[in-house]
Amino acid sequence: MDTSNLPKHIAIIMDGNGRWAERRSLNRIAGHRMGIRRAKEIIRASREIGIQVLTLYAFSTENWNRPQREISTLMALLKRFLAAEGKSLIKNNIRLNAIGTIEDLPGDVRDVLRQVIEQSRDNSGMVLNAALSYSGRQEIVQAIRMICREAAEGRINPAQVDEKTLSDHLYTAGLPDPDLLIRTSGEYRISNFLLWQTAYTELYITGTLWPDFSKKDLLAAIADYAKRERRFGLTRQQILKQPQEKTP
Repeated sequence: MDTSNLPKHIAIIMDGNGRWAERRSLNRIAGHRMGIRRAKEIIRASREIGIQVLTLYAFSTENWNRPQREISTLMALLKRFLAAEGKSLIKNNIRLNAIGTIEDLPGDVRDVLRQVIEQSRDNSGMVLNAALSYSGRQEIVQAIRMICREAAEGRINPAQVDEKTLSDHLYTAGLPDPDLLIRTSGEYRISNFLLWQTAYTELYITGTLWPDFSKKDLLAAIADYAKRERRFGLTRQQILKQPQEKTP
């Protein structure tokens, strides 16, 4: 495929596990298991394609309101995934990062998560950014609290707070904003996901349920992205006058 216009950062709202299971007269847990298998495939495919950052919306703060049995199973599946895939991430030069209120995760899950993060921290091939117990609004609120605290301590001049200041206090500090946001299952909303970071992100909505979302679907989303013209508020004429980046 043409790699001259690849998105550097892809974010995915992995939606539809429950509906996938229900359509097959299976329980919701079967859908989550298949969803994890699909996540493994998309992680490998993204690394092979040359994506620099892949952010997966794995568990939101709102998901804590689901039935306790489902939450417990999801946490067990997450722990198993981390334990099983840690070596694969290291082998494939993938660095694991996590965003969200990680302290709310069960202790055994946190331990495995932190272990894989530490083991993979020197990897440079791709960043796998896992959004766990994540809320976009809470992320912004927390960033504002940090800025206010630093201002009160005299470390930040409030008059100089700008967009970069806020970005530097978000969970995603140091990472580029997503170029492409993929949402599966056909829902037309971003569900409290990366609210600040997706201001100019290209959206790709597909009716495919997450457990059916394959490498072929990922490539279709990237091909659609490659045809778009990103202007960031400028006119087309201004964009055409800008110097083009050289492909190495």
